[in-house]
Amino acid sequence: MTTALITGSTAGIGAAFARRLAADGHNLVLVARDTERLGQQATELHDRHGIEATVLTADLATDEGIEAVAARLSDRKNPVDLLINNAGFGNKGRYLDVPMADELRMLKVHCEAVLRLTSAAAEAMRERGRGGVVNVASVAAFVPRGTYGASKAWVVQFTQGAAKDLAGSGVRLMALAPGFVRTEFHERAGMGTDNIPGWMWLDADKLVAAALQDLARGKSLSIPDPRYKVLMGLVKVTPRALLGGVTSKTGRKYGPQ
Repeated sequence: MTTALITGSTAGIGAAFARRLAADGHNLVLVARDTERLGQQATELHDRHGIEATVLTADLATDEGIEAVAARLSDRKNPVDLLINNAGFGNKGRYLDVPMADELRMLKVHCEAVLRLTSAAAEAMRERGRGGVVNVASVAAFVPRGTYGASKAWVVQFTQGAAKDLAGSGVRLMALAPGFVRTEFHERAGMGTDNIPGWMWLDADKLVAAALQDLARGKSLSIPDPRYKVLMGLVKVTPRALLGGVTSKTGRKYGPQ
């Protein structure tokens, strides 16, 4: 049996990955900040699917948290075959309205943690000649929209560049760029969702199924829904000056800053 490690596993996309991978027979290492919630999730997945689910409490906004997860990924005796870097959050407010400490915390989780955990996992995977990493980004990566989008753009560029460098090693890296997904993301950031059109919402379980298919196909970028693929196609041909104005307006209305 293979083992998958999922950060931010207790809610949203991370929880959907945990459900799907457990159903497929993978043992799990579940990572989040809430020990009690992790324990409940591990027990439920073990009882339902008969897999081994261990928990690792870690805050990826801290060096200690990152180091603890990196150490688990580097364990050659208990190898991790698939890493899902899913932990993340959004800040409510426009640029300069968000406290600098919150901005830096976001970059720590979205960029530094992703870099360090991907590197720890990929090094061990390359030695074995197999493995996979999915770094959860966002379609916000493709539009000029504040620090959240900038951090997710870094995730996409880093992942695709690393995937090229590791080509032929047996290690697959893929950036996952979903749109709006019904999770706790907006609630935690204090953002309302009533004004988001219904057609823009994605189902987390369907998103995960599409993402795993794209990973198996060797893609380095997954936009797992036809609606958002069309939107991102339009983004590519829209002048940047016009795109900046449109995304600034819609970003304040719908998304994190």
